[in-house]
Amino acid sequence: MSRSPQEVGLLVKRLQHRHHRALTAALAALDVSLAQWDTLRHLERNPDASLHDLAQLTFQTDQSFGSLAGRMVERGLIERVPGAGRAVRHRLTTQGEEVRAAGQSLVDAVARESFTPLTAEQVDQLGDLLDTLLA
Repeated sequence: MSRSPQEVGLLVKRLQHRHHRALTAALAALDVSLAQWDTLRHLERNPDASLHDLAQLTFQTDQSFGSLAGRMVERGLIERVPGAGRAVRHRLTTQGEEVRAAGQSLVDAVARESFTPLTAEQVDQLGDLLDTLLA
């Protein structure tokens, strides 16, 4: 069956939506939202990231990420530290790292379940095709 690019795009969006719902449900056990866990994940990979950098990495505006970061500071998941000049940097706290690590296991389980119908070769091929589209 031949599919149009529009149909394929809609399938990608539907899969992303399914992942978001499954991840939201799984992460609820840790009392953390998907956006919060994604922030923890990016901070683990990008220590001392700025608010602007984290907003871009998590697909948010600076203003909306600032509100999210404030809530995460209040919960003790991240901390704000002074950077060069007026810059403010963000770091994981011990509690934030614990939540990130626990969430990683849940996220991995959701991904495994989602891609179970595919062989390892098909998962690699899908990844290569998506890389090509995003290049």
